[in-house]
Amino acid sequence: MDGHSDILADILIIGGGMAGLSAGTALAATGARIIVLDKGRGPGGRMAARRVEIAGQPVSFDHGAQYFTARDPAFQTAVAAWEEAGVAARWPAAGEDAWVGTPGMNACVKAMAGALDVRWSLRAERLQRDGAGWRVTAGEQVFTAATVLVAVPAEQAAVLLAEVAPDLAALPAGVTSAPCWAAMAAFDAPLTYKPDTFRSDSAAVSWAARNSAKPGRSGAETWVIHASPARSGELIDLPKDEAAKALLADFFAATGIAPAIPQHCDAHRWLYALPEALRGEGARFDPVLGIGIAGDYLHSPRVEGAWLSGRTLAEAVCQARVASTS
Repeated sequence: MDGHSDILADILIIGGGMAGLSAGTALAATGARIIVLDKGRGPGGRMAARRVEIAGQPVSFDHGAQYFTARDPAFQTAVAAWEEAGVAARWPAAGEDAWVGTPGMNACVKAMAGALDVRWSLRAERLQRDGAGWRVTAGEQVFTAATVLVAVPAEQAAVLLAEVAPDLAALPAGVTSAPCWAAMAAFDAPLTYKPDTFRSDSAAVSWAARNSAKPGRSGAETWVIHASPARSGELIDLPKDEAAKALLADFFAATGIAPAIPQHCDAHRWLYALPEALRGEGARFDPVLGIGIAGDYLHSPRVEGAWLSGRTLAEAVCQARVASTS
């Protein structure tokens, strides 16, 4: 198209978050030519880390997933490898089985992406059947692959697949996700709230963490504050500076400590933060069309759920490839 040749892959993965990279890692081990597309500027997804400069010093905020657990043996093996590589560490403040990426939550995703061919800042806009395979348009580039795996939030997957694989699209189309506003605040002195975490099932703030106290972090007193689903819904259309101020006030009210003026305060709105997971699915692959889906919404709304969903999809692809050659 436009004088450019299509970029060829055996398997094209749309979505470079935990689910897509988990699938890609497993499939790359088979020798398949894997290309991953992601609309983000770099690794992270919902395990993103926001870097800012405060008073001339670089500071990082984990404004998405705050920590993860590892209960499945296969995921425990992966986490042990991340720990050995120095990109994950235990964080007892969030629980005995809590882990974080080091020096930021995106470190594990970054390590996985570094071993794969990931094309950042490319949004997959259109899927088309091309003989027995697929053509995927992403900006001015076109990719051709025998197999396409879609590992993006349910609402986005449903739209992308609606015309070309309506039966598959019906699964994510049936999922709804609650939003989450996240505030990121830095202070010139430690807050008087002593614990490093705060959580509540009833307050406007569902979670808050002293980000600077996580393993591998340093620098200013920093906090990440997550609004509850209900509070996020109330604030959903606010400009981010207003949402940040509201969440900071909610945090001081919930903890009962005296308000402090932050050096820095920003916010990020996660529209698809908490999906109602279709537990028991794991992943879904159509071997006839050569297309599949993965994501935490198909397993459980956790980092581990996303990883396991991606691995399950990779296994289904491998089984289909073996069946087609037997």
